[in-house]
Amino acid sequence: MRIQAWRTCARWLVLGLVLAVGSAQAGQKQVGGVNMPDSLTLHGRTIALAHMQLQKRLFFKVYVWSLYLEEQPRSASEAIASNSVKRLHFRFLRDISREQLVGSLRAGLQKNPDLRQGPLANHLQVMLSSLRDVQKGEDLVITYLPGAGLEIAGGASGGAFIPGKSFADALFSAWLEVHPIFPR
Repeated sequence: MRIQAWRTCARWLVLGLVLAVGSAQAGQKQVGGVNMPDSLTLHGRTIALAHMQLQKRLFFKVYVWSLYLEEQPRSASEAIASNSVKRLHFRFLRDISREQLVGSLRAGLQKNPDLRQGPLANHLQVMLSSLRDVQKGEDLVITYLPGAGLEIAGGASGGAFIPGKSFADALFSAWLEVHPIFPR
């Protein structure tokens, strides 16, 4: 009788643990071993995970990037033009030097001609100046907040703020041009 009671109790315990682990994973997406929540709340606004992708160099996993959007656009141009919360979140899967990070971002973002010269190029320099050496597992988080501007944060950055929408538009435009996730 005691053995049967013990087995019943053990089954319930195992079932409870399975359900607890399952609920901890609910509301998340995993790519390349990185878990990101399906949605976040920032400044009272909910943003949803629109895309998540593993980035490799040769056969090395370098980072996973995620795009969060407040509105669900039908195209990249709608996503960029929207005056809503947007976030690019990078989780690094290996150590990267500041020089490598700056060089890679500069090369990718300067595909947008607006970021090559003038005031937006100066804003790009502010963002790149905030970057640091990255340790495996650290983040770089770039968030546009309507009516304010672009926040650069995370362990990969010393933090920076760029006011207005024009630099954010150019940055998201360059990123989504290089990484097309919407139908063309």
